Amino acid sequence: MVPHFTTALTGPLLALEAKLLDATPDIERWLRGQWQEHTPPFYGSVDLRNSGFKLAPVDMNLFPGGFNNLNAAFLPLCVQAAMTAIEKICPSAKSLLLIPENHTRNLFYLQNVAQIAAILRLTGLNVRLGSLLPEIDKPTPVELPNGATLLLEPLVRTQHRLGLEGFDPCVILLNNDLSAGIPEILQNLDEQFVLPPLHAGWAVRRKSNHFAAYDEVAGEFARLVGIDPWQINPYFGVCSSVNFHERQGEECLAANVDGVLAMIREKYKEYGIDETPYVVVKADAGTYGMGVMTVKDASEVTGLNRKQRNKMSVIKEGMSVSQVIIQEGVHTYERVGKDDKEGVAEPVVYMIDRYVVGGFYRVHSGRAKDENLNAPGMHFEPLAFETSCSLPDQGQTPDAPPNRFYAYGVVARLAQLAASLELERTDPEALDKE
Repeated sequence: MVPHFTTALTGPLLALEAKLLDATPDIERWLRGQWQEHTPPFYGSVDLRNSGFKLAPVDMNLFPGGFNNLNAAFLPLCVQAAMTAIEKICPSAKSLLLIPENHTRNLFYLQNVAQIAAILRLTGLNVRLGSLLPEIDKPTPVELPNGATLLLEPLVRTQHRLGLEGFDPCVILLNNDLSAGIPEILQNLDEQFVLPPLHAGWAVRRKSNHFAAYDEVAGEFARLVGIDPWQINPYFGVCSSVNFHERQGEECLAANVDGVLAMIREKYKEYGIDETPYVVVKADAGTYGMGVMTVKDASEVTGLNRKQRNKMSVIKEGMSVSQVIIQEGVHTYERVGKDDKEGVAEPVVYMIDRYVVGGFYRVHSGRAKDENLNAPGMHFEPLAFETSCSLPDQGQTPDAPPNRFYAYGVVARLAQLAASLELERTDPEALDKE
């Protein structure tokens, strides 16, 4: 299943996909060389937007929460990639502690946790789940909608190690993005591997750091394959010291919106694109589609009403927003479904280590091509790969399923590479040595 396009603007993208197909040996060789120099995050998911003239990442999640939405046919890929990741970190690993998010009432999220645990168990690891919730003070079973049961257990901390009662793991895998801060119980674990590292959580991480790293990666990649980096890279600006309640930082917001819109207009003019440019203003830290607004004119950010200010001022865990990223909006012309069930769609690509292991479409029938789809009312459609994102078919057209998925996989891997650079540059231990 490849979603259909509702526009004739597929020419430039077909040209881009054709370029990627022609350059496949060079791309794979270049990526292989990059992974010899940089360590990929343990896992990640990338939100892509496909406009017909541009294919670009708009978000990168280092604590992916949708493994349950992947096509079941790709479980072997997940297991193989997870084996590779574990072998690099701790070849003799026998046990792993998985720490999920705190929202135990979200059973769909917990099905994701169950799927991660199942993948890791198939690598030969003994996997148990430890909860950061204080109310989990004894082993607590949670029934899932698919009939499975998760057992959440209270964490046990000693001086330098973290585990469970009678369980001392060599590896701790976080599926918790630490939006509310880094709990003391996770700090100063000198003798265990914590994945992803603590500074990958939103207590420290910033989207602007990621897209600054992606800007470098996209530039080098574009030179390699002979394309305009803008075709795979969204423009962005940053405003710090923002307080939506107090209307602080509105001038910075307006100036950045104006600046990014002007750059987009210039590109649209260059490529003869007849579309309305827009930007997405979103919290520089955080996820779950909170603290996000679409803007087409700078005047829209200087006169926000109370409801809009309230929406923009708080993200997950009730954390307040003080810094925002102003990112070029990428229209999505992909649509999934039939008739009244049809909705605007964007691909989400999942990776473990440096490997693409699957993906799905985020679909929203109540949103437009220039709106955020990560909102109530969305649903997910598995990418029904005939082959994986890593196996293009030179004998088919650029938009044939394996080739479009290959294009998705290439851009997603560029984002994963950018995440590895981002984590290197924000590692507190490395910064201390400097």
